[in-house]
Amino acid sequence: MYAIVDIAGQQFKVKQGQQIYVHRLEAEEGSNLSINKVLMIDNEGKVKVGTPLLSGAQVDLKVIEHMKGDKVLVFKKKRRKGYQKMNGHRQYLSKVIIENIIG
Repeated sequence: MYAIVDIAGQQFKVKQGQQIYVHRLEAEEGSNLSINKVLMIDNEGKVKVGTPLLSGAQVDLKVIEHMKGDKVLVFKKKRRKGYQKMNGHRQYLSKVIIENIIG
C-alpha cells in the first residue's frame, strides 16, 4: 500500500514505515502530524484518485529530527573578465517516518 501526498509543497510517494526528508516542518522533534493532502492511494491494485484531493484520507507521520542537507556549491564565472563568485547553501530539512496510511 502506498500513497501520494503533498507535504510542505512537495509531492511524495510514501509507504508505511518509510523515512523521508522534507522541507523544514513547523513541528517539534518527536511530535506526530496528520497530513490531509492525499492525492492518491493504491491498496494492492485498488487505486483511489482524488480530484485533486481524497476526502477522508490521511497520512500519519512522526518528526524524527531537524537537520541541514548537504552543501550545494554555486559557482559563477565570466570568462576573460576576471569575475568569479563561489556561493554555498545548505537547505533546512526535517526527517520524518510514515506511521500509518488511512484511506
